[in-house]
Amino acid sequence: MKDWERYIKQFVHYLKIERSLAENSVFAYQQDISKLKDFCIPYNLSPEHIQTGHLKQFIAELFDLGLSARSQARIISGWKQFFDFMLLEELRKDDPSEGLEMPKIGRKLPEVLTIEEIDRMISCIDLQTNEGQRNKAILETLYSCGLRVSELVNLRFEDCFFDEGFIRVIGKGNKERLVPVSPSVKEETAHYVQHDRSKLNIQRGHESFVFLNRRGAQLTRVMIFTIIKNLAHLAGIKKNISPHTFRHSFATHLIEGGANLRAVQDMLGHESITTTEIYTHLDQRFLRDAILTYHPRNNVAD
Repeated sequence: MKDWERYIKQFVHYLKIERSLAENSVFAYQQDISKLKDFCIPYNLSPEHIQTGHLKQFIAELFDLGLSARSQARIISGWKQFFDFMLLEELRKDDPSEGLEMPKIGRKLPEVLTIEEIDRMISCIDLQTNEGQRNKAILETLYSCGLRVSELVNLRFEDCFFDEGFIRVIGKGNKERLVPVSPSVKEETAHYVQHDRSKLNIQRGHESFVFLNRRGAQLTRVMIFTIIKNLAHLAGIKKNISPHTFRHSFATHLIEGGANLRAVQDMLGHESITTTEIYTHLDQRFLRDAILTYHPRNNVAD
């Protein structure tokens, strides 16, 4: 038991300091290894003595519990990170996760809002309430900049260069990227800051965050989810949406409008182009029209 706690603590430190992973990623990996610990303790297995067979047995139990292939793959990925760490620290000479096969995951297409649906949600915001203008600025920023919810709640004034036309975003792994801002983001955010945020009693340590709650503190991820869900309900949208839906919509609408895939990759902060490529599969009608219009075989002279 003590071995597990010590190694998990060292692993978390490694992820934070050496890998510079975001808090959410570190927490997810920590949870994955804690699950492995709970499985191994009844068998009196320490991290140094786990074998591939033990891991396969645990995966079989996860499958029997009905855990999806995607969730299984994420957990296995966490194990691989952990045993990489143990090899690096010379706590083991072998990697028991090396022989594991990742479960096959079907490509799940994310839900996307139409421009009309986004406009409908924004029109449902009651601008007479204290939080109305803030919420309008939040939706405009999510959609126009394609931010992750964690990037939105952590947006600071020193990262906003509205006169130059962009914001600096600190993404996963503390990686920076520059994202262009639309005139609507600049206008709605400026209105919120000047007329609503200025009236708040801002808590110490929260002065630099752009978007604040009614108590003058940094907004939480959960609060953003709640705002989105409520507005979707008011707009009569039945899709299962979240703040991330605005990011998907941002990417889809850009690519449908003819944006270069590499440019969208940079704006989203995707490390791999394959992550961005999912958006090219979203609108089959759009792709069909593009093929019929631009493919050389369909441009035969009459």
